[in-house]
Amino acid sequence: MEPENRKLIFEKEGVYLHTNAKRSNHDTTIPGFIRIVERDGEPALEWSPVQDDGKNAPAVFYTKKDGEGGEEETKFDPGYEPDWAVISTVKQSREKERPPVRDTGHWGSFSLPLSELYSLRRARFSLGRNFMVLTSRGGHPLPPLHFHRGGTRELLRAMQRYIRLAPSPVDGRLFLAYPHDSGALSQSFDELQLFDDASSDLVSRFIQDPYATTFGGFSKVTNFFRGALRPPESPLHSRTPSDPHAPHPADDEPGFELITCQGAELGPRPVVNRGQPLDNWEQFLDPEGRVTDPQKVKELVFRGGIIPALRKEVWKFLLGFYPWNSTAKEREDIIRVKTDEYFRMKVQWKSVSEEQEMRNSLLRGYRSLIERDVNRTDRHNPFFSGNENPGLKLLHDVLMTYCMYNFDLGYVQGMSDLLAPLLFVTQNEVESFWCLTGFMELVHQNFEESQEAMKQQLLQLSLLLRALDPELCDYLDSQDSGSLCFCFRWLLIWYKREFSFEDILSLWEVLWTRLPCANFHLLMACAILESQRGELIGSNHDFNTILKHINELTMKLDLQTVLREAEGIYLQLARCKELPVKVHEVLGLYVASSSDEGSPDLEPKETDTLLSRTEVRGAAACPPSNSSHTASHRPPPTYP
Repeated sequence: MEPENRKLIFEKEGVYLHTNAKRSNHDTTIPGFIRIVERDGEPALEWSPVQDDGKNAPAVFYTKKDGEGGEEETKFDPGYEPDWAVISTVKQSREKERPPVRDTGHWGSFSLPLSELYSLRRARFSLGRNFMVLTSRGGHPLPPLHFHRGGTRELLRAMQRYIRLAPSPVDGRLFLAYPHDSGALSQSFDELQLFDDASSDLVSRFIQDPYATTFGGFSKVTNFFRGALRPPESPLHSRTPSDPHAPHPADDEPGFELITCQGAELGPRPVVNRGQPLDNWEQFLDPEGRVTDPQKVKELVFRGGIIPALRKEVWKFLLGFYPWNSTAKEREDIIRVKTDEYFRMKVQWKSVSEEQEMRNSLLRGYRSLIERDVNRTDRHNPFFSGNENPGLKLLHDVLMTYCMYNFDLGYVQGMSDLLAPLLFVTQNEVESFWCLTGFMELVHQNFEESQEAMKQQLLQLSLLLRALDPELCDYLDSQDSGSLCFCFRWLLIWYKREFSFEDILSLWEVLWTRLPCANFHLLMACAILESQRGELIGSNHDFNTILKHINELTMKLDLQTVLREAEGIYLQLARCKELPVKVHEVLGLYVASSSDEGSPDLEPKETDTLLSRTEVRGAAACPPSNSSHTASHRPPPTYP
């Protein structure tokens, strides 16, 4: 037999398999090497454990020739991660073959010819490590590869010498593999939007450590959003009709509308005045304690906030702890039931022994993050200052209990920022917890691993800003800042780090009213960026200095001015019918044509009451639109 011709192309140490060791005494992680090797001219991806030393020949995965044509279905592949399931689309063969797993229950060496690679899914844990899930064309359940020391970018570059990786049109995290001669359009590495280990994935690092990471090296986060926000004329989005495997450009994605605002005259922006804070709560309660006019309360809160003495009570309504139509007696019952429920959940984590916790890496990880965050959250506030402050213990206990309440999300860094003002105002462990759950109902998607909600909000912000100020958008685009990634922190934790603690109390109660639309926080971002327009364009800032300038706005913004301008922007846009439908959708002003009137999703929102009671003095509406859209728009708002 002739000796095998073997050529090493790529090698990386520190690539681990994570195993489920609950049924054995073996380690839960197996260190190993990932390699690309040419054997007799055929490239293959190989993994072998460090202790193998080449003693065992790798199991080789090939497409199953018999019984092909089975239906594709989505399977949950736990990937030897008991707390993390990865969804993989695989071919179901008619026959089942036992994967090459050793008798110990651990994977041995394996080799996958790159011609047999069907797909690659990239993902990351909330605690920060990158991992990949490979699927062979034969549907073999390959284990996730965990890159503890980086190297995914280098590996993918090496793989691209032999295959093309095209994003799936239905899943942004899934990449399909094609041979170079398949006719698929070659994609640049930037478009793949896979993990950049050199920067350790700055978006993930920001979620872990918003204080140290934000704007320290935030310029690199642009690549994370570039695939979603790149203008359609970008060369990376060009493709020919004969390229069925090329990824869809932005304007080909389902539900995506190319937004152009040329020729849309917005008309003058109305001058908005803020009102007085809500200072008489009793006038809104009937003899049994029901709130008689919730909409009026929300309008007053939106217009001027709440005096400090009433926040503890009114916040519980705004955040859904108390139903608006509940009586005083019913609220006493709610307190009693919710108190019992809270302490039942608290006992769950309090009763875990040290020995048990040693076998629960997820709980250990959450506890470690919470303890670190608690020690640096709002320590300038007397309620949280000092080393033995009871406020710190309450902060810790509420966050740990939230992990029991929401197992799927657990704790993600930044959530302590959301809890601290709630605890400060309620001065009560149980009430602050249930207010936090209400707040998280509004923003939980910001903290999810996929970050799809954050990308969507940045897209919506881009639509609004382009409608308001195309010149500013063009300038930001020219400086590679059109993704607006420097607004990430603003939207993630609702400006918690941008305004003073007292201002945040006023701001959040305004935003909790969801008036005049659910995306009012995006209009605030537009107002801030427009206020900096002269500085950004006039000083000819580049990408780095734009980030620096935005970062230095922290604690220098006047909240009431921003709120006035944001509401003025809303009224200005709402009165213009020439704007694209997508912009009106962001503002919550889009109403479907009469053929869709029966849809429950299109019922008028409670914000209509506010809009119907407002009147703009001296504000001219845009000329009637000649748009071919069949949709109608709500009447422009007016002020009394």
